[in-house]
Amino acid sequence: MSNSLAAPPTIDDLLAIMARLRDRERGCPWDIEQNFDTIAPYTIEEAYEVADAIDRKDMPDLRDELGDLLLQVVFHARMAQEAGHFAFADVVAAICDKMVRRHPHVFGDASFDSVAAQTAAWEAIKADERSAKGAADDSALAGISRGLPEWQRALKLQKKAARVGFDWPDVTPVLAKLSEEIEEVRAEFAKGSDHARLTDEIGDVLFVCVNLARHAQVDFSQALRHANAKFERRFRAMEALAAHAGETLAGKSLAEQDALWDAAKMQERGQDPA
Repeated sequence: MSNSLAAPPTIDDLLAIMARLRDRERGCPWDIEQNFDTIAPYTIEEAYEVADAIDRKDMPDLRDELGDLLLQVVFHARMAQEAGHFAFADVVAAICDKMVRRHPHVFGDASFDSVAAQTAAWEAIKADERSAKGAADDSALAGISRGLPEWQRALKLQKKAARVGFDWPDVTPVLAKLSEEIEEVRAEFAKGSDHARLTDEIGDVLFVCVNLARHAQVDFSQALRHANAKFERRFRAMEALAAHAGETLAGKSLAEQDALWDAAKMQERGQDPA
């Protein structure tokens, strides 16, 4: 395949590229040896790269990251086709059928009076789909994937429970619950509890943190990305301040490092750290 195509590339070109990469005789050794299990982590990583580009409002990067994510879909579909399971066209057909089926108010004669009614109908359609597949789970929590990052599972569990009224009315009791859970962690440390108890209690704190973000209408992942970025930015500023004085962070006490952290925060806010 030529590197320069006469016409703009299409999805068929991408499918052909992937087929060539997976060709047992002429393909790429790395691509050939991959399977669903080895590629899955890359698929998750690329989805997060998309979210990061959106968070940074970087449209050129978002274009590239969406391409990387699309490649993951093509990669999985190619491996499935080679194994005789399904092909890319089947993936497209399945999602098209699903979108039409789950939007009867758009592609059919149904109508809903509110977003809440539409959401209820969406959940009912999904329940029917699970039933058709033989998944006899009529719990309000049915249908939540176990392959999600755990914070996302927590969020989905909370949202589904809230749909049947099991939810706090506002953020005030959530904050109270968070304080309660933190005190329980503090108590476990004071008792010298084992790893299992600490895991359990810290898990409760994290679960409530997800609930707090939900009630505040804050995206938990985005908030954590912002916190990570803030920490990295300030830590690098600390390193720069130390280097400017001909020193390193490793050679300073914790108190001296804390002073540099405060200076980095002041610098970030446009204040003179001197």
